[in-house]
Amino acid sequence: MFTAMEHFRPRNERMTKTRFDPARRRTLLQLGLGLLACGGPGIALADTEPRPLRVITLFQGATDCAVALGIVPCATVESWTEKPIYRYLRPSLQGVPQVGLETQPSLEDIALLEPDLIVASRFRHARIAPLLRQLAPLVMLDQVYEFKQTLALMGQALQRQRQAQTLLTGWQRRIDRLRDRLQRHFAGSRPLTVSVLDIRADHIRSYLPGSFSGRVLSELGFDWSAAARSADGVSIKITSRESLPVVNADIFFLFLRADSPSIHQHYAALTAHPLWQRMRAPQQGRVYRVDGVAWSLSGGLLGANLMLDQIERLVIEGPVIDGETA
Repeated sequence: MFTAMEHFRPRNERMTKTRFDPARRRTLLQLGLGLLACGGPGIALADTEPRPLRVITLFQGATDCAVALGIVPCATVESWTEKPIYRYLRPSLQGVPQVGLETQPSLEDIALLEPDLIVASRFRHARIAPLLRQLAPLVMLDQVYEFKQTLALMGQALQRQRQAQTLLTGWQRRIDRLRDRLQRHFAGSRPLTVSVLDIRADHIRSYLPGSFSGRVLSELGFDWSAAARSADGVSIKITSRESLPVVNADIFFLFLRADSPSIHQHYAALTAHPLWQRMRAPQQGRVYRVDGVAWSLSGGLLGANLMLDQIERLVIEGPVIDGETA
């Protein structure tokens, strides 16, 4: 779906082909970003200045959204798992270097790459923002999981507002279609409640409506338990099996945090527990194993679309085997 990729010319080549020197280029970008931050009309450089091509993305959702917009960053941060880059992004990001971790990017590596634009988040990078601004114009997102805002603001900063709007319109159309299909599939049922469960070695993380996956599921018309709706943040931690009823719902979407023996053992013990077996999703055969990267770590439009792919395949089209969808 997203095939138009823009590769970067060497910085010295770009500098010889433009009549603007680097200082003026940065000044124009900074003025445009200032208008964007103040709620102005965006960056009005399209007629006089080339697009900022050397982009560094410092969180996973920004990397995802850059690829969706047809931009190959000159550097990214290391992925949380499937290192160094998530498998679903590797075809688009072959050869792209990493500048450290999302929680601790290397300022030295960023400086050596001489970026035209840095995309970061206040959630992760508020402390180092003044230093990042000394290296390049900076776009700061509030959160790392609000993918629509990330896509829209990156579209403005990269002078790709039209592409961003087209992607968001396509997303809404796909949400509307899938929501209608789900309503027909569960005809006669009240809005079904969901829980998104991240199985770890010694506890469960249950993601809330405000999380990345929770926002997508809410758009599809799924409901949440009273406990999930009243909780703050993006997830709650379940440390004892006696607390399992807190996540009781009509549908479970779950994934294992890693492919390790301890996590598999924990999951096997959970599913054998009487409290698990009494919950509605296991009883109704609506426990669906999904991809944890797409559902909790991707943070962008492409990852969100992978979520929709899995919901279509597992919930609407897939057979249920032994209480779980294969």
